[in-house]
Amino acid sequence: MKRLLFLSLCLALLPLFAAADTTVFPALSGRADAPVLTVYSSLDAPLAKPMITSFQAANPDVAVRYEDMLTGEIYDRIVRETDAGQKTADFAFSSAMDLQVKLANDGYAQQSDLPNSGLWPSWANWRNTVYALTFEPAVFVYHKPSFQDRPPPSTRAEFVQFLKERGDAVHGRIGTYDIERSGVGFLFMSRDQEQFGDIWSVVGAMGKAGVKLYSTSGAILERVADGRFLLGYNIVGSYAADWAKHDPNVGIVLPKDYTVVMSRIGLVPQAAASPELGKRYLQFFMSKEGQTIMARELQIPAVSPEVAGNNTATTMREMLGGQLKPVPVSLGLMVYLDQVKRARLISRWNEVLRLQ
Repeated sequence: MKRLLFLSLCLALLPLFAAADTTVFPALSGRADAPVLTVYSSLDAPLAKPMITSFQAANPDVAVRYEDMLTGEIYDRIVRETDAGQKTADFAFSSAMDLQVKLANDGYAQQSDLPNSGLWPSWANWRNTVYALTFEPAVFVYHKPSFQDRPPPSTRAEFVQFLKERGDAVHGRIGTYDIERSGVGFLFMSRDQEQFGDIWSVVGAMGKAGVKLYSTSGAILERVADGRFLLGYNIVGSYAADWAKHDPNVGIVLPKDYTVVMSRIGLVPQAAASPELGKRYLQFFMSKEGQTIMARELQIPAVSPEVAGNNTATTMREMLGGQLKPVPVSLGLMVYLDQVKRARLISRWNEVLRLQ
Protein backbone atom coordinates (compact mmCIF):
# COMPACT_ATOMS: atom_id res chain seq x y z
CA MET A 1 0.00 0.00 0.00
CA LYS A 2 2.79 2.46 0.95
CA ARG A 3 4.54 1.71 -2.32
CA LEU A 4 1.36 2.41 -4.29
CA LEU A 5 0.85 5.69 -2.43
CA PHE A 6 4.46 6.70 -3.13
CA LEU A 7 4.07 5.85 -6.84
CA SER A 8 0.85 7.86 -7.04
CA LEU A 9 2.57 10.83 -5.42
CA CYS A 10 5.48 10.64 -7.88
CA LEU A 11 3.11 10.53 -10.84
CA ALA A 12 1.20 13.51 -9.50
CA LEU A 13 4.41 15.51 -9.15
CA LEU A 14 5.74 14.76 -12.65
CA PRO A 15 4.33 17.95 -14.22
CA LEU A 16 6.15 20.02 -11.61
CA PHE A 17 9.48 18.62 -12.76
CA ALA A 18 8.80 18.57 -16.50
CA ALA A 19 11.83 18.93 -18.77
CA ALA A 20 12.41 22.02 -20.86
CA ASP A 21 10.60 22.26 -24.19
CA THR A 22 13.32 20.99 -26.52
CA THR A 23 13.56 21.42 -30.29
CA VAL A 24 16.33 19.80 -32.32
CA PHE A 25 17.48 21.31 -35.61
CA PRO A 26 19.55 18.66 -37.49
CA ALA A 27 22.69 19.76 -39.35
CA LEU A 28 21.84 20.90 -42.87
CA SER A 29 24.73 18.82 -44.21
CA GLY A 30 23.02 15.66 -42.99
CA ARG A 31 26.08 14.60 -40.98
CA ALA A 32 25.03 12.03 -38.42
CA ASP A 33 28.00 12.91 -36.20
CA ALA A 34 27.58 16.69 -36.51
CA PRO A 35 28.69 18.75 -33.51
CA VAL A 36 25.71 19.99 -31.48
CA LEU A 37 25.24 23.57 -30.26
CA THR A 38 23.09 23.51 -27.09
CA VAL A 39 21.09 26.67 -26.35
CA TYR A 40 19.15 27.49 -23.17
CA SER A 41 16.74 30.30 -23.98
CA SER A 42 13.63 32.09 -22.72
CA LEU A 43 12.62 33.00 -26.30
CA ASP A 44 10.02 30.63 -27.76
CA ALA A 45 11.49 28.27 -30.36
CA PRO A 46 9.12 29.39 -33.18
CA LEU A 47 10.30 32.97 -32.69
CA ALA A 48 13.95 31.91 -32.55
CA LYS A 49 13.74 29.68 -35.65
CA PRO A 50 14.75 32.34 -38.24
CA MET A 51 17.93 33.07 -36.29
CA ILE A 52 18.78 29.38 -35.90
CA THR A 53 18.15 28.45 -39.54
CA SER A 54 20.24 31.41 -40.74
CA PHE A 55 23.06 30.41 -38.38
CA GLN A 56 22.90 26.88 -39.75
CA ALA A 57 22.95 28.15 -43.33
CA ALA A 58 26.35 29.64 -42.52
CA ASN A 59 27.34 26.57 -40.46
CA PRO A 60 25.76 23.60 -42.27
CA ASP A 61 27.72 21.01 -40.28
CA VAL A 62 26.29 22.17 -36.91
CA ALA A 63 23.15 20.75 -35.32
CA VAL A 64 21.26 22.85 -32.74
CA ARG A 65 19.54 21.63 -29.59
CA TYR A 66 17.25 24.45 -28.46
CA GLU A 67 15.84 24.23 -24.93
CA ASP A 68 13.10 26.75 -24.21
CA MET A 69 12.62 27.43 -20.49
CA LEU A 70 11.76 30.12 -17.98
CA THR A 71 14.45 32.65 -17.06
CA GLY A 72 14.80 31.33 -13.50
CA GLU A 73 15.17 27.80 -14.83
CA ILE A 74 18.01 28.87 -17.13
CA TYR A 75 19.91 30.34 -14.19
CA ASP A 76 19.21 27.41 -11.85
CA ARG A 77 20.16 24.78 -14.42
CA ILE A 78 23.47 26.38 -15.38
CA VAL A 79 24.43 26.74 -11.71
CA ARG A 80 23.31 23.22 -10.82
CA GLU A 81 25.07 21.53 -13.74
CA THR A 82 28.27 23.53 -13.28
CA ASP A 83 28.43 22.88 -9.53
CA ALA A 84 27.92 19.16 -10.17
CA GLY A 85 30.95 19.09 -12.48
CA GLN A 86 28.75 18.52 -15.53
CA LYS A 87 28.70 20.27 -18.88
CA THR A 88 25.95 22.79 -19.53
CA ALA A 89 24.63 24.93 -22.40
CA ASP A 90 26.98 26.43 -24.96
CA PHE A 91 24.89 29.61 -25.14
CA ALA A 92 22.32 31.15 -22.76
CA PHE A 93 19.84 33.80 -23.91
CA SER A 94 17.53 35.34 -21.32
CA SER A 95 15.46 38.43 -20.58
CA ALA A 96 16.41 38.18 -16.88
CA MET A 97 19.18 40.76 -17.09
CA ASP A 98 19.95 40.55 -13.38
CA LEU A 99 20.31 36.76 -13.34
CA GLN A 100 22.54 36.74 -16.41
CA VAL A 101 24.88 39.31 -14.87
CA LYS A 102 24.89 37.31 -11.62
CA LEU A 103 25.97 34.19 -13.55
CA ALA A 104 28.92 36.12 -14.94
CA ASN A 105 29.84 37.80 -11.67
CA ASP A 106 29.77 34.46 -9.82
CA GLY A 107 32.06 32.76 -12.35
CA TYR A 108 29.47 30.79 -14.34
CA ALA A 109 30.16 32.60 -17.65
CA GLN A 110 33.33 32.92 -19.67
CA GLN A 111 34.85 35.85 -21.48
CA SER A 112 34.01 35.97 -25.18
CA ASP A 113 36.40 38.23 -27.07
CA LEU A 114 34.68 38.43 -30.44
CA PRO A 115 35.21 40.43 -33.66
CA ASN A 116 32.19 42.60 -32.77
CA SER A 117 33.07 43.11 -29.08
CA GLY A 118 34.82 46.41 -29.73
CA LEU A 119 31.88 47.73 -31.77
CA TRP A 120 29.33 46.98 -29.08
CA PRO A 121 27.94 49.92 -27.06
CA SER A 122 29.60 50.18 -23.66
CA TRP A 123 26.26 50.04 -21.80
CA ALA A 124 25.50 46.72 -23.55
CA ASN A 125 28.78 44.90 -22.85
CA TRP A 126 30.10 43.86 -19.45
CA ARG A 127 33.72 42.69 -19.58
CA ASN A 128 33.23 40.97 -22.96
CA THR A 129 31.31 38.33 -21.02
CA VAL A 130 27.67 39.47 -20.92
CA TYR A 131 26.13 41.15 -23.97
CA ALA A 132 22.80 42.94 -24.39
CA LEU A 133 21.53 41.77 -27.79
CA THR A 134 18.14 43.52 -28.00
CA PHE A 135 16.74 47.00 -27.31
CA GLU A 136 13.17 46.78 -26.00
CA PRO A 137 11.34 49.80 -24.54
CA ALA A 138 8.66 49.65 -21.86
CA VAL A 139 5.58 51.27 -23.40
CA PHE A 140 2.00 52.32 -22.70
CA VAL A 141 -0.50 50.36 -24.78
CA TYR A 142 -4.04 51.57 -25.37
CA HIS A 143 -7.34 50.59 -27.00
CA LYS A 144 -7.47 52.88 -30.06
CA PRO A 145 -11.27 53.00 -30.49
CA SER A 146 -11.58 54.32 -26.91
CA PHE A 147 -9.35 57.32 -27.64
CA GLN A 148 -11.00 58.77 -30.73
CA ASP A 149 -11.98 61.96 -28.87
CA ARG A 150 -8.64 62.58 -27.18
CA PRO A 151 -5.00 61.43 -27.40
CA PRO A 152 -3.84 58.73 -24.99
CA PRO A 153 -1.55 59.66 -22.07
CA SER A 154 2.04 60.24 -23.18
CA THR A 155 3.68 60.83 -19.77
CA ARG A 156 3.18 59.40 -16.31
CA ALA A 157 1.67 62.68 -15.14
CA GLU A 158 -0.86 62.52 -17.97
CA PHE A 159 -1.50 58.86 -17.15
CA VAL A 160 -2.35 59.74 -13.53
CA GLN A 161 -4.52 62.68 -14.63
CA PHE A 162 -6.43 60.46 -17.06
CA LEU A 163 -7.16 57.91 -14.33
CA LYS A 164 -8.39 60.64 -11.98
CA GLU A 165 -10.58 62.32 -14.60
CA ARG A 166 -12.25 59.14 -15.83
CA GLY A 167 -12.94 57.73 -12.37
CA ASP A 168 -15.50 54.90 -12.48
CA ALA A 169 -15.36 54.72 -16.29
CA VAL A 170 -11.82 53.42 -16.15
CA HIS A 171 -12.12 51.29 -12.98
CA GLY A 172 -10.92 47.73 -13.57
CA ARG A 173 -9.82 48.55 -17.12
CA ILE A 174 -6.08 49.11 -16.53
CA GLY A 175 -3.46 46.34 -16.67
CA THR A 176 0.20 45.97 -15.76
CA TYR A 177 2.64 43.28 -14.64
CA ASP A 178 2.46 41.64 -11.25
CA ILE A 179 5.96 42.48 -10.04
CA GLU A 180 5.97 39.50 -7.66
CA ARG A 181 5.52 37.03 -10.52
CA SER A 182 6.98 38.84 -13.52
CA GLY A 183 10.74 39.34 -13.62
CA VAL A 184 10.52 42.01 -16.32
CA GLY A 185 7.72 43.73 -14.40
CA PHE A 186 9.94 43.90 -11.34
CA LEU A 187 12.84 45.21 -13.43
CA PHE A 188 10.68 47.97 -14.91
CA MET A 189 9.31 48.96 -11.51
CA SER A 190 12.77 49.11 -9.95
CA ARG A 191 13.93 51.39 -12.79
CA ASP A 192 10.80 53.53 -12.41
CA GLN A 193 11.71 54.05 -8.78
CA GLU A 194 15.17 55.26 -9.82
CA GLN A 195 14.00 57.47 -12.69
CA PHE A 196 10.82 59.07 -11.32
CA GLY A 197 10.66 60.56 -7.83
CA ASP A 198 6.85 60.52 -7.80
CA ILE A 199 6.40 56.94 -9.05
CA TRP A 200 4.29 55.96 -6.04
CA SER A 201 1.63 58.45 -7.10
CA VAL A 202 1.39 56.45 -10.34
CA VAL A 203 1.09 53.17 -8.45
CA GLY A 204 -1.48 54.74 -6.13
CA ALA A 205 -3.56 56.01 -9.04
CA MET A 206 -3.50 52.55 -10.63
CA GLY A 207 -4.57 51.02 -7.33
CA LYS A 208 -7.48 53.44 -7.03
CA ALA A 209 -8.46 52.58 -10.62
CA GLY A 210 -8.63 48.88 -9.74
CA VAL A 211 -5.59 47.86 -11.79
CA LYS A 212 -5.44 44.20 -12.83
CA LEU A 213 -2.10 42.40 -12.49
CA TYR A 214 -0.70 39.72 -14.83
CA SER A 215 2.54 37.83 -15.24
CA THR A 216 2.58 37.94 -19.06
CA SER A 217 2.36 40.60 -21.74
CA GLY A 218 -0.10 38.55 -23.78
CA ALA A 219 -2.77 38.56 -21.08
CA ILE A 220 -2.72 42.37 -20.96
CA LEU A 221 -2.50 42.91 -24.72
CA GLU A 222 -5.41 40.54 -25.36
CA ARG A 223 -7.62 42.61 -23.05
CA VAL A 224 -6.50 45.91 -24.56
CA ALA A 225 -7.17 44.58 -28.06
CA ASP A 226 -10.77 43.61 -27.34
CA GLY A 227 -11.56 46.73 -25.29
CA ARG A 228 -11.84 45.16 -21.86
CA PHE A 229 -8.85 47.31 -20.91
CA LEU A 230 -8.29 50.92 -21.93
CA LEU A 231 -4.60 51.03 -21.02
CA GLY A 232 -1.64 48.83 -20.20
CA TYR A 233 1.32 50.25 -18.27
CA ASN A 234 5.01 49.31 -18.76
CA ILE A 235 4.49 46.61 -21.41
CA VAL A 236 7.50 45.15 -23.27
CA GLY A 237 7.54 47.07 -26.54
CA SER A 238 8.52 44.19 -28.84
CA TYR A 239 5.49 42.14 -27.73
CA ALA A 240 3.25 45.20 -28.09
CA ALA A 241 4.59 45.95 -31.59
CA ASP A 242 4.05 42.37 -32.71
CA TRP A 243 0.48 42.44 -31.38
CA ALA A 244 -0.26 45.85 -32.94
CA LYS A 245 1.00 44.59 -36.29
CA HIS A 246 -1.87 42.08 -36.37
CA ASP A 247 -4.54 44.04 -34.48
CA PRO A 248 -5.38 47.64 -35.48
CA ASN A 249 -7.13 48.25 -32.14
CA VAL A 250 -3.82 48.22 -30.23
CA GLY A 251 -1.93 51.51 -30.00
CA ILE A 252 1.52 52.13 -28.54
CA VAL A 253 3.04 55.15 -26.78
CA LEU A 254 6.68 55.52 -25.78
CA PRO A 255 6.37 57.66 -22.61
CA LYS A 256 7.78 61.13 -23.30
CA ASP A 257 8.99 61.80 -19.75
CA TYR A 258 11.29 58.77 -19.96
CA THR A 259 11.18 55.33 -21.54
CA VAL A 260 12.94 52.45 -19.79
CA VAL A 261 14.63 50.05 -22.22
CA MET A 262 15.38 46.43 -21.28
CA SER A 263 17.48 43.89 -23.18
CA ARG A 264 17.73 40.16 -23.64
CA ILE A 265 21.22 39.05 -22.70
CA GLY A 266 23.48 36.43 -24.23
CA LEU A 267 26.50 34.70 -22.69
CA VAL A 268 28.65 31.57 -23.00
CA PRO A 269 28.61 29.52 -19.77
CA GLN A 270 31.93 28.66 -18.15
CA ALA A 271 31.08 24.94 -18.24
CA ALA A 272 29.83 24.93 -21.84
CA ALA A 273 30.27 21.56 -23.54
CA SER A 274 31.32 23.28 -26.79
CA PRO A 275 32.31 26.86 -25.92
CA GLU A 276 33.63 27.58 -29.39
CA LEU A 277 30.20 26.78 -30.85
CA GLY A 278 28.63 29.01 -28.21
CA LYS A 279 30.93 31.88 -29.15
CA ARG A 280 30.26 31.29 -32.84
CA TYR A 281 26.52 31.56 -32.22
CA LEU A 282 26.97 34.67 -30.05
CA GLN A 283 29.08 36.27 -32.78
CA PHE A 284 26.33 35.50 -35.32
CA PHE A 285 23.78 37.09 -32.96
CA MET A 286 25.97 40.21 -32.85
CA SER A 287 26.74 40.29 -36.58
CA LYS A 288 25.03 42.63 -39.00
CA GLU A 289 23.21 39.67 -40.54
CA GLY A 290 22.01 38.28 -37.21
CA GLN A 291 20.88 41.65 -35.85
CA THR A 292 19.05 42.40 -39.12
CA ILE A 293 17.20 39.10 -38.89
CA MET A 294 16.21 39.91 -35.32
CA ALA A 295 14.92 43.37 -36.24
CA ARG A 296 13.08 42.38 -39.42
CA GLU A 297 11.93 38.82 -38.83
CA LEU A 298 11.72 38.47 -35.05
CA GLN A 299 10.45 42.08 -34.76
CA ILE A 300 12.79 42.68 -31.79
CA PRO A 301 14.82 45.93 -31.96
CA ALA A 302 18.51 45.45 -32.70
CA VAL A 303 21.42 46.87 -30.68
CA SER A 304 24.17 46.78 -33.33
CA PRO A 305 25.20 50.21 -34.67
CA GLU A 306 25.83 48.50 -38.03
CA VAL A 307 22.12 47.86 -38.59
CA ALA A 308 19.89 50.56 -40.09
CA GLY A 309 16.11 50.85 -40.03
CA ASN A 310 13.31 51.86 -37.70
CA ASN A 311 13.54 48.81 -35.47
CA THR A 312 17.02 49.55 -34.15
CA ALA A 313 18.61 51.22 -31.14
CA THR A 314 20.46 53.66 -33.43
CA THR A 315 17.34 55.02 -35.10
CA MET A 316 15.32 55.10 -31.88
CA ARG A 317 18.05 57.09 -30.14
CA GLU A 318 18.34 59.50 -33.07
CA MET A 319 14.60 60.14 -32.84
CA LEU A 320 14.12 60.12 -29.07
CA GLY A 321 17.54 60.95 -27.59
CA GLY A 322 17.63 61.24 -23.81
CA GLN A 323 14.03 60.09 -23.49
CA LEU A 324 15.34 56.53 -23.72
CA LYS A 325 16.82 55.06 -20.55
CA PRO A 326 18.47 51.72 -21.36
CA VAL A 327 19.14 49.44 -18.41
CA PRO A 328 22.94 49.15 -18.49
CA VAL A 329 24.56 45.73 -18.32
CA SER A 330 26.44 46.17 -15.06
CA LEU A 331 26.71 44.94 -11.50
CA GLY A 332 24.03 47.50 -10.63
CA LEU A 333 21.49 44.99 -11.96
CA MET A 334 22.18 42.75 -8.97
CA VAL A 335 20.96 45.29 -6.42
CA TYR A 336 17.42 44.00 -6.49
CA LEU A 337 18.50 40.36 -6.23
CA ASP A 338 19.19 41.25 -2.60
CA GLN A 339 16.19 39.58 -0.97
CA VAL A 340 15.74 42.30 1.65
CA LYS A 341 15.64 45.09 -0.95
CA ARG A 342 13.42 43.02 -3.23
CA ALA A 343 10.99 42.26 -0.41
CA ARG A 344 10.94 45.94 0.61
CA LEU A 345 10.02 47.09 -2.92
CA ILE A 346 7.33 44.44 -3.33
CA SER A 347 5.92 45.22 0.12
CA ARG A 348 5.62 48.91 -0.68
CA TRP A 349 4.05 48.12 -4.08
CA ASN A 350 1.41 45.93 -2.45
CA GLU A 351 0.80 48.43 0.34
CA VAL A 352 0.29 51.38 -2.03
CA LEU A 353 -2.03 49.37 -4.27
CA ARG A 354 -4.01 48.09 -1.28
CA LEU A 355 -4.45 51.46 0.43
CA GLN A 356 -6.27 53.02 -2.50
